[in-house]
Amino acid sequence: MSLRQKWAALAGVAGLALVLGACSSNSSSSKKTFTMPTDSELSTIDLSKSTALGTFDTLNNTNEGLYRLGKNSKPETGLATKMTQSKDGKRYIIDMRHNTKWSNGDTVTAQDFVYSWKRTVNPKTASQYSYLFSGIKNADAIADGKKSANTLGIKALGKYKLQIDLEQQIPYFKLLLGFPVFYPQNEKVVNKYGSAYGTRSDKMVYNGPYKLTKWNGTSTTWTLKKNNDYWDKKAVKMSSIKYQVVKDNQTALNQYNSKKLIGAPLTGNQAKNLKNNKDLISRPQSSSYYLAMNQKMKLFKNLKIREAISMAINRKQITNKVLGDGSFVNGSFVSKGLATNPKTGKDFTSDITTPESMTYNPTKAKQLWKEGLKETGITNPHFTILSADSDAGKKVTEYLQSGLEETLPGLKVSVSNIPQRSELAKQANHDYEVTFANWFADFADPITFLNIMTKNNPSNISGWSNSEYDSLINASSTTDANNASKRWDDMVKAQNIMMKDQGITPLYQSAAPWLLSSSVKDMVYNSAGASYNFKTTYLK
Repeated sequence: MSLRQKWAALAGVAGLALVLGACSSNSSSSKKTFTMPTDSELSTIDLSKSTALGTFDTLNNTNEGLYRLGKNSKPETGLATKMTQSKDGKRYIIDMRHNTKWSNGDTVTAQDFVYSWKRTVNPKTASQYSYLFSGIKNADAIADGKKSANTLGIKALGKYKLQIDLEQQIPYFKLLLGFPVFYPQNEKVVNKYGSAYGTRSDKMVYNGPYKLTKWNGTSTTWTLKKNNDYWDKKAVKMSSIKYQVVKDNQTALNQYNSKKLIGAPLTGNQAKNLKNNKDLISRPQSSSYYLAMNQKMKLFKNLKIREAISMAINRKQITNKVLGDGSFVNGSFVSKGLATNPKTGKDFTSDITTPESMTYNPTKAKQLWKEGLKETGITNPHFTILSADSDAGKKVTEYLQSGLEETLPGLKVSVSNIPQRSELAKQANHDYEVTFANWFADFADPITFLNIMTKNNPSNISGWSNSEYDSLINASSTTDANNASKRWDDMVKAQNIMMKDQGITPLYQSAAPWLLSSSVKDMVYNSAGASYNFKTTYLK
């Protein structure tokens, strides 16, 4: 899904898990729709340009690729009917369903995938997710401006047949094909709307279970309406799914209690008070919430300064007291529960080495802070922490502000909580000093986190770089791609390097508590990638 500060870049924890609600009416029609409170507006529905989790969830339900992620992140066939892989694992031949339709009546063809992928990797598009195409023939050279986007390793062998050529095997390739960035796009529609493409629900076409309606680009409500042009429309039970932005958890809970909604996102305190409620659900998320320090700034180029800030943060205080919603400290950038060692079965977070700088130690923090200031010559240290204006964003940054000022002598910290759309833009442009950010897994493999810290990756918002780190990440997807153990070791070593050097400062892994009525059935949730698949969801 962050940058890619996925969806509510900071709302996470309580609000990130989309919570379902239903119409209060008891009529039969009320069984065909429900409302989802969400704490963030949509940013764009241009799949080449989206970075937010909420948008990817919308794209995942209004569009369809070759595969669709089912339960437990298992790839299920979408538009693909048959996939054949060459012996060396570098070529795929994919047969597609015939006569599937876009919502404007156009036929979905293999060329729509060719066009979409080439559009996304083209540097002119400035997609922050183009790096996911690395490993597909010429994708890296295209990103570096050395080759034309037309040389990307994908071509149509006919109206309903694709050929995809890789530079090396990609162990998680099917998972990628189930992620919205790899979905098709209608070239005619992109050209028709130009710069307005994806900025409103009527400036887009759809080929998934639902169509997006009633979104004007800035509205706080929108609707997913059943798409009668969808090839498997018989499987779609809901006539519509409505969204409403509700940034305050108490408001959502009040609406739940007054039976206007059948679900509500919860704060930590609310979850504690409702611990005996049968509708209470909490899921760990494949996420990392972290601080990024702009390493273009003199202050943050100094390692001791970065270490001091990290050691001045009481992470357990954040998870247990400030949030209290099930979020936890895992000592890692890669989330716990995402992937296991192919030899031992141990979790990635068990294999990595957590550096001393990740442990709360105010005494050592003060020492390093003073040494770092002396080395930089800075006498009046001050910075602003940027975050989204969500409940969690405000609480965490206020806590950081007071804690850092109290621990680090002479430091003055300001906080700027702004709408998520504005926050994402500032992070992408490196227009910040320190930012409270997050990353959510796009697929169930550690590389989905580690890739973003490579040099020049558009989601590397801190600007940190390390040649050894880059070499290890490159080896994991090239020379060691076919050796599961070597590839695993590459990724473990890479994270150890980045963490020791405080490329970013991980804080915690989020959990999402909410109330959800047992009447909601067949709602597919995955912690990695687009979280929600509502294709077969219904209300009992």
